[in-house]
Amino acid sequence: MITKADILSEIARTAKANGGVPLGRSQFFASTGIKKTDCGRYWARWGDAIREAGLTPNKLKTPYPDDYLLERLATMTRELGRVPTSPEIRLRHHRDKTFPDDRVFDRIGRKRELVAKLIAFCQQRPEYDDVLGLCLSANLPERERGDSADSGDEKEVVFGYVYLLKSGRFYKIGRSNAVGRRERELAIQLPEKAAAVHSIKTDDPPGIEDYWHRRFADRRKNGEWFELTARDVTAFKRRKFM
Repeated sequence: MITKADILSEIARTAKANGGVPLGRSQFFASTGIKKTDCGRYWARWGDAIREAGLTPNKLKTPYPDDYLLERLATMTRELGRVPTSPEIRLRHHRDKTFPDDRVFDRIGRKRELVAKLIAFCQQRPEYDDVLGLCLSANLPERERGDSADSGDEKEVVFGYVYLLKSGRFYKIGRSNAVGRRERELAIQLPEKAAAVHSIKTDDPPGIEDYWHRRFADRRKNGEWFELTARDVTAFKRRKFM
C-alpha cells in the first residue's frame, strides 16, 4: 500500500526535478504511477498534499486581457506584413512560450471577428496605423464573408478608388470608379490649380471614403474638404489598397 510518506516523498522529489515547481495532479500521477485513489485516502484536494510536502501550490493562470492579445497580434501582423493564420500563431507559441497559443485567440472569435476587433484596436492607436491598413486589406475566407458555401454564383469584384486631392491649403477626400477622371473634373471647376496627391484602390469605395472622413472629422472644413497636417497626408499615402 502507498503510504502518505511515500506520496509526500514523491511530491518533493518530482518538484525538485522540475526546478522546484510541484507537478500538476495529472502530470504527477502519470510520471510516478501513484493513483488518484491513493491520494484520496489522505487529502481531499491536491493543493493540501502539496502544502503538507512543504511546497506552494501552483496558481491558476488568469485569462489574458483582450487588449494584450490584440497588441501581440498587431505586432505579429506588422512583422509578417499580413494577419497571421492559426498555424502561424501556433508555431510562434512553440518557438516563444511567452506568445499566447492560438487557442487563446479563439476566445476572441473566428478570423473575421478577430480581424474586426484588431481593426477597432488599431483605430484607437495611431502607432498601429500601418497594421490597420494590413487588416483592412486582409483576405478572409469566403464563408466568413457571409457568402453561401454552396452558392455557384460568384459576383465579379468591381474596384474603385478613394483619392486625396489638394487645392491651395485644403484637401479633398472623395471616391471615383476611374482614377484620375474625377480629379480632372474637379480641377476644371476649382479657382486654384488642383493636384492629385494619392489614390487608394478598394472594392468598397463608399466604406473606405467614410473611414477617412471619420478619421479626419476634426479637420473638416466644408463638405469633403479638409485642412490636413503633413502627418495626416503621410498616413493616407501609406495606403495602396484597402
